[in-house]
Amino acid sequence: MNRVAAVSTHVAGSGPSNVYRDEKRPDDVVICAALRTPLCKAKRGSFRTTSVEDMMGPVMKAVVERTGVDPKTIGDVQMGNVLQSGSGVVPARMAALMAGVPIEVPTVSINRQCSSGLQAVANVASDIKAGYIKVGLAGGVESMSMYDMMSALDPTKVSDNVFEHEAARNCLIPMGMTSENVAAKFGITREVQDRMAVESHRKASKAQKEGLFDDEIVPIMTKIVDPKTGQSTTVTVTKDEGCKPDTTLEGLSSLRPAFLKGGSTTAGNASQVTDGAACVLLARRDEAQRQGLPILARFQGFSAVGVPPEIMGIGPAAAIPAVLAQTGLKVDDIDIFEINEAFASQATYCVHKLKIPAAKLNPKGGAIALGHPLGCTGARQIATLLPEMKRTKAKLGVVSMCIGGGMGAAGVIVNEQ
Repeated sequence: MNRVAAVSTHVAGSGPSNVYRDEKRPDDVVICAALRTPLCKAKRGSFRTTSVEDMMGPVMKAVVERTGVDPKTIGDVQMGNVLQSGSGVVPARMAALMAGVPIEVPTVSINRQCSSGLQAVANVASDIKAGYIKVGLAGGVESMSMYDMMSALDPTKVSDNVFEHEAARNCLIPMGMTSENVAAKFGITREVQDRMAVESHRKASKAQKEGLFDDEIVPIMTKIVDPKTGQSTTVTVTKDEGCKPDTTLEGLSSLRPAFLKGGSTTAGNASQVTDGAACVLLARRDEAQRQGLPILARFQGFSAVGVPPEIMGIGPAAAIPAVLAQTGLKVDDIDIFEINEAFASQATYCVHKLKIPAAKLNPKGGAIALGHPLGCTGARQIATLLPEMKRTKAKLGVVSMCIGGGMGAAGVIVNEQ
């Protein structure tokens, strides 16, 4: 029996391959680049008349050019996109072809709501780990200017049976009301939410002033069309548009509740509605080495979990422990947490629940200051995380977000810069 156990241990190794070890393996999934567009205000920002393919295409092209990857070795392109057009897959396909990806390389659009960008990265990582491909592009894009989130779901087209099932019916609760539910259930006050918003803007504005976003942003040349005259103006967008360095607690306290009379969620302590795109190149380590590609980090693990739909914002508080258990890590092991600030209520709850130190949370600000382009966010967080890990010599990072419908997702990244 002991001999069998010894042989089994030798064959299986010392545990699952996604358990964190401070060693490098040929079959590791590595990140070779992560870049993004600036994030612009929906409806009134610089990308308000820019198509999703015109945001994603240049970022994808920049990733290919900066890494020097052989485009012929790219096995798949997977892009998160929630408010989809063109039968979903078409914008991703067009963007890839515009970026110079060979016509033989397939594409797919991924929709797991707010985690779509991270889900695309995880999918490509899984395909590499399984041996289906050796190199892949992943990321996400969203135009919240061109495609209205409010009209994405028509309740009149939902089955009557849904309304007879409480949990299923709760999937229809507007996101703002789920924020109010979290605040009420867990005692997250308006002042606490506003303080998180002030801090998000402070950190993001400071990072922007110090040029800490420069390495992750690809300048985008685009046209802004005047709807009244039809005239277009060509602009080059280089910076995020949502950061407000003059944000104060006093100013935020004057805002009216956005979703519920007497509520605590406002336009000031919720994520901004935003346009943007991000792209990540992943590869098997030995293939990256063969091509001489830069190796920035290792994609260590991923987990998506379900939570009650009516308090969907608690998702990260469930997903982060799940991915940490999967990778054999603890909260204290993580140097930086990039947690999406969909609403200050839910982000505050998650931070308190997991006892995450303030110094480790969103060091360059979060979605309250930067914005939350739905399908882009997960990939954008990775693009924001990696330069900060390099700058601070951090070893381990987590990317996480809540997901509409009652879910959460989280990924673990190991810095190798």
